[in-house]
Amino acid sequence: MARIAIAAPLALEDRLLDELRRHGHSAVARCDSADELASILADCGADIAIVAAGRRYLTGRLLEESDAAGVRVIALVASDAERRHAATLGLHERADADSPWSQIESLIAGTVPAPTPRAGRGRVIAVWGPAGSPGRTTIAIAVAAELAAAGASVALADVDTHSGSIAPALGLLDEAPGFAAACRLAGANSLSRSELERIGERYLSGHGSFWVLTGIGRPNRWPELSGDRVAATLRECRDWVDYTVVDTGASLENDEEISSDLFAPRRNAATIAALREADDVIAVGSADPVGLSRFLRAHVDLVETLLTDRVTVVMNRVRPGAIGPNPAAQIAQALLRFGGISSPVIVPNDQPALDAAVLTGRSLRDVSMRSPARVAIGRFVAARLLPEPPVPVPTRRTLRRRSEAAT
Repeated sequence: MARIAIAAPLALEDRLLDELRRHGHSAVARCDSADELASILADCGADIAIVAAGRRYLTGRLLEESDAAGVRVIALVASDAERRHAATLGLHERADADSPWSQIESLIAGTVPAPTPRAGRGRVIAVWGPAGSPGRTTIAIAVAAELAAAGASVALADVDTHSGSIAPALGLLDEAPGFAAACRLAGANSLSRSELERIGERYLSGHGSFWVLTGIGRPNRWPELSGDRVAATLRECRDWVDYTVVDTGASLENDEEISSDLFAPRRNAATIAALREADDVIAVGSADPVGLSRFLRAHVDLVETLLTDRVTVVMNRVRPGAIGPNPAAQIAQALLRFGGISSPVIVPNDQPALDAAVLTGRSLRDVSMRSPARVAIGRFVAARLLPEPPVPVPTRRTLRRRSEAAT
């Protein structure tokens, strides 16, 4: 039997009291805030404190007082914000507020249940495109939103060492770049799932939320993203989420390696490492004469860098005004003739929806579900990135109905 102190909202407190009595534990204190609990913790005789993970009920002072009094703290998490708050404070004994009591009981007993293993390693999807703003970040955000809407766990990472732009595109703060922090931890062999959740930000959406590892705000911080660190971070992300979508830089040049210091960091190493680590590469080009020319020249370098054919070409902002009548057919013909590229994904231009997304800091899916651009990206994700749904096995009832319908 354990002696337990509680600091939680009234509804959660009532549930805890019922379960504690049912399982033979005693509640020695019931508090309305972390400060109240911290002030009595040394004298209440508690062995364990169970608290809600919100800022009102879980603070650094409470953890300091609990350490001094020898009291274990268990946090019950009700939202992503609360999970991040608990992880930021370094509290790892936590469970979902609506989890079955058996899981909370195991924490009380001191036997933390092993996390449920993910079914297979997650996939890394790198989004690349040549110089000239073809829409890499737009496509990366849209792909992450579509994957999350399909029910997958997703992280969107900004690995562009020249001009990271995911944070401003989604209206997120980037004072402490998430991906750079992850790379530093990976370099010290300290990166873990809990650390990724601590440094990652959460893009919240009713269609499907996802994690965001923001990029470097100042370009002079690029040495923090070395090739080895980027590869190690993405490997850790495979065990964290189902899909990691990586927004990369444009440059694939290796001229910087002409240096007397062979061990100096390379600015484009982050992009090259992300592309080589990826399971799928989305190559984005702008559908206008200048954009097509840039894409075809840079695509050769991309293929030589990857030494593989796992590249899907996405032509963005397709419109008759820049290409002429039947732009999709003309683009497909030009790509096949001059680059040997077949079956490109065509994304129509929808400037009002794209402007609204940037203005509000939202994904294209959240701004305009019926946007032709969003529909095209959604079909691409469903057809080429998501696993095929299992073929249902017909039951006797289904076969009987088919037989009756045929007669």
